Amino acid sequence: MTCSYNLIDRNWIPCVRMDGRLEDLSLRETLRQAQDLRGLQGDSPLETAAIYRMLLAMLHSALRGPRSQSEWVRLWDCGYWQPDLINGYLEKWSSRFDLFDPDRPFYQAADARVKPKSTVSLVLDMASGNNASLFDHHTEAVGAILSPAKAARTLLVAQSFSLAGLSGLEQKFTDGPWGRGVIFLVEGQTLFQTLCLNLLRYPHETVLPSQPDDRPAWENEDPYLPARQIPRGYLDYLTWQNRRILLIPEGDGASPMVSEMTMAPGLRLDASIRDPMKLFLASKKEEGYFCMRFSEDRALWRDSASLFGLKGSHGNRPPINFHWIAELAEKGSLPQEQVYRFMALGMANDQAKIEFFCEEHMPMPLEYLERDDLLEQLAASLELAEQTRFWLKAAAQWLALLVISPKSDGKRWQEVDRISRDQAEKLTVHWNVERFYWQQLEIPFFQFLEDLPEHPEALQTWKESLRKAAWAALEQAAEFAGTDAAALKASVCARGSLGASLKQLFPDVQKEEASL
Repeated sequence: MTCSYNLIDRNWIPCVRMDGRLEDLSLRETLRQAQDLRGLQGDSPLETAAIYRMLLAMLHSALRGPRSQSEWVRLWDCGYWQPDLINGYLEKWSSRFDLFDPDRPFYQAADARVKPKSTVSLVLDMASGNNASLFDHHTEAVGAILSPAKAARTLLVAQSFSLAGLSGLEQKFTDGPWGRGVIFLVEGQTLFQTLCLNLLRYPHETVLPSQPDDRPAWENEDPYLPARQIPRGYLDYLTWQNRRILLIPEGDGASPMVSEMTMAPGLRLDASIRDPMKLFLASKKEEGYFCMRFSEDRALWRDSASLFGLKGSHGNRPPINFHWIAELAEKGSLPQEQVYRFMALGMANDQAKIEFFCEEHMPMPLEYLERDDLLEQLAASLELAEQTRFWLKAAAQWLALLVISPKSDGKRWQEVDRISRDQAEKLTVHWNVERFYWQQLEIPFFQFLEDLPEHPEALQTWKESLRKAAWAALEQAAEFAGTDAAALKASVCARGSLGASLKQLFPDVQKEEASL
């Protein structure tokens, strides 16, 4: 059976129109209409990120640039992708974008050492191996049938986000380049702007050192040769083939489906490679860096100062695309008063087990990338939130302790026996005091982030939000504690503890919020 599904002209990329409608478009049409589209929206944050990655690789490859800021400005000012340039490039490499090409199927390679198996193990949100079923209830036993469009998106995700593990061969699977860590992409008002804002200067050493033979996977005769761990450049890295995957089509040749595939280890990426779209934090325990990851217990906005701290005063390394935007704004290529946004995409995982996918969007006022005074105020405001959280937790633990052990009243924390303290800490966690506190602050923080550059009084509003969130969290804990005499007495003590602490943190405030 001869099958063909060319991604250039078949509809497979989920695009969001300006009115919010979702529509699948081909690669050609996605780029042709980019100025009229709001953005991309895959079935999961991983799909969205992986498609953006491929589109950036395609544009960099077609442009072999932009080599300079002036070259980038010409692209930005044009407002759309030049059809002749895009069409010429796509036609030149047309056969390499066919999902089922008999010689060079897109992003795939056969491996005679492995046998066909269900595509379930290829889809990261389906239950297979160590992965629990996240948003889908297919299993390896039941199997899954993928349309060519879904198979293409799944293929991109697998090459970008797959995690290390056993392969059944001597060589193990390794992490894909985006398998761990948060991916940060700057957002514009249209898909064209979003792609352009993340189109970094190429080639350039600060992005990734490039060799003369750097090219994307589809331009190579064999993307797995020579065997290497260091990419030949940014194009090689953006299309890094972490797996040898071969989709096996079945059914009607004109409308094939995919239920089986083969998969074997591919290129192994050197751990020293730093992705330009990730935030790398300086390690406090040892020399080196680690990339920021999603955490169920820590909202991303709490690390805004590290994201925007481009001068690296704390040794952190913000995403290179943030540096690029700041440089463009500083030279007047972007309006400094414009408030852009950024998206954070990825997943949280424990070893090879995926815990959850995540997609967050936050405002990105350009002033924070340029003004040290603003960044210092932002860092201080976030530190104040952490201090408020500390004293809230302390008050909640006293509340829990006095509910568990009323005789502990009047003692210092260190004087209480270890068993009672442990039980109090566990009860505080059970009450979700800290999580409730941070949840109350997310929307106020976003407003504070946008208001601070032009309205200094925003800091006072932020302080008020911190106090209200702390009191609300303690009030919820008191409700959980109950209404018997011991619980009511414990609530009074906890409120007194929190009130005294907040007076020290906010000495300018004369009147505290309502009691519990």
